Amino acid sequence: MNMRSTCIAAGLALSCLLAPALPAAAQTGYPTHPVSLIVPFPPGGATDVSGRVLAQALGKELGQTVIVENRAGAGTVIGASYVARSAPDGYTLLVSSGTTFTINPAVRSDLPYDPVKSFEPIGIVGRTGLILLANPKVPVNDLKSFIAYVKDPAHADTPYGSFGSGTTANFVGEAFAAAAGIKLTHVPYKGSAPAMADLIGGQIPFSVDTVSAALPQLKNGKVKAIAVSSPQRSTFLPDVPTFAESGYPQVAMDTWLMVAAPRGLPADVKTRLGQALANVMANPDVRKNLLALGFEPEFENGQQGEALILKELPQMREIAERANIKAD
Repeated sequence: MNMRSTCIAAGLALSCLLAPALPAAAQTGYPTHPVSLIVPFPPGGATDVSGRVLAQALGKELGQTVIVENRAGAGTVIGASYVARSAPDGYTLLVSSGTTFTINPAVRSDLPYDPVKSFEPIGIVGRTGLILLANPKVPVNDLKSFIAYVKDPAHADTPYGSFGSGTTANFVGEAFAAAAGIKLTHVPYKGSAPAMADLIGGQIPFSVDTVSAALPQLKNGKVKAIAVSSPQRSTFLPDVPTFAESGYPQVAMDTWLMVAAPRGLPADVKTRLGQALANVMANPDVRKNLLALGFEPEFENGQQGEALILKELPQMREIAERANIKAD
């Protein structure tokens, strides 16, 4: 073997020795095949449609197809657990709400995932507030008249509906009841649609729902808005005051959508995904589509997303313990 051949052989041997130490993405140029985006809700809902909007735009940014998979059930636990068990290689992602990361840990003692240790936040992509609604025939138009109505002995144990026990709507109702020193009776429903139907029909006088779900009925005058739970007024309902500005700063919460991956992503994969998601959220068409779904597009990076989870976890646990909130 001549000297040139010897050098080539030595170089190849050195490359083989070094290759295992390189991150997977550096070797393969992530992504090299389609990425799965898990939606832990049934098809057709706001989160599912939002996920499809994000998947299409994210696929263009990454240069690979992003396939939406619906793995619904158990209050997002089924889909979230699937992602938590998946390889941390960037090919399985989750898009879900605060239900997965801060509500479930507060109301379920047997979660098969850890909200912090199991996931690598990539970024928050949108928010929507929750809203206290009333049947139009109920003589309540603001929080002051709401409290007077509830304290009237004729309306003892006033009921309010939500889209389920242990949901964000349930948490807002109980947080407000505690802050105002009033007693409310929670009526859980299996989703927004049946709760809204009973509110419109007068079977319940009040309910708490997401702004996105309530908007169509508010526009048609079938229900009326009392207050929103978000820290600031909703872009969609600028005339509706917040709980906080009405004297209840303890009730300043919204629900948010986050894209996350299994914990342990290679650093370059996480960087690639974070930048791609930031570019997606700067896309005017994506922002327009999210607004149409009732979500206020707002990008916060993975570090900010993780900080939000750590901030909300003790808050949600405190509310759940005080009000004895349990999952359905």
